[in-house]
Amino acid sequence: MKALSQQRRHPLAVLVLMVLALLLSGGLYAVATTTNEAKAQTESYTAQDIEEGEKLFVANCSTCHGLEGAGTPSGPSLVGVGAAAVDFQVGTGRMPMQANGPQAMDKAVQFNDEQVRQFAAYVATLGPGPAVPEEQYLDVAQGNAANGAKVFLANCAMCHNAAGAGGALTRGKYAPSVMNVEEKHIYEAMQTGPQNMPVFNDANITPEEKLDVITYLKTLEDNPNPGGFGLGALGPVSEGLFVWTIGLAVIIGFTVWLTSRSA
Repeated sequence: MKALSQQRRHPLAVLVLMVLALLLSGGLYAVATTTNEAKAQTESYTAQDIEEGEKLFVANCSTCHGLEGAGTPSGPSLVGVGAAAVDFQVGTGRMPMQANGPQAMDKAVQFNDEQVRQFAAYVATLGPGPAVPEEQYLDVAQGNAANGAKVFLANCAMCHNAAGAGGALTRGKYAPSVMNVEEKHIYEAMQTGPQNMPVFNDANITPEEKLDVITYLKTLEDNPNPGGFGLGALGPVSEGLFVWTIGLAVIIGFTVWLTSRSA
């Protein structure tokens, strides 16, 4: 103790104390946040929802994700993915997967809304994660499309295209179109980062900004194509290909017409 007291005036003593205080406060905050998040996720579901969800999970998902959702060589762990990830993947038909491939494709939904809710309820009990968004963050009447455009162009357009039409990625993967997608599923995709998409948590993009992005995308859906054909809204590549193909065909046709007249 005497040796310790002699070091209390050391130049680095204050720095060490600050580091210890930060570690302690950060650890306590992480524990408290995790506990509150887990409680908030599950308290919106009934015990029957969770029980029915477990039955559905065992019958339809355990082959790939394991009986307790811890994952297998065929599928990742679902511990901590949250209800939002399940609601998105199952609610858009991506899960269960139809076949193995570079990524899960959206298709006809295999379960009704109640069953999707039950799936989400059970997986939410496996570990804390993003919850299904509240209605206040899905009301586009309250969103700002102009700000949503800024956020979307800065964070999403490089993959999904400025018009939200999607685009190709590497190794057979792709960024899907975000047109005509439910508001809830757009929000959940930003929350959970499905497939190759990064996770945009509330520290990256706030819930209000997520609502603005959704508002922007819904505004795009309502906008007509003032220039005529949309050509998939894929930008200069498709436009250049269209001009090159049609232009070349016109030139060849005109040349054939001229040579036939001279003959």
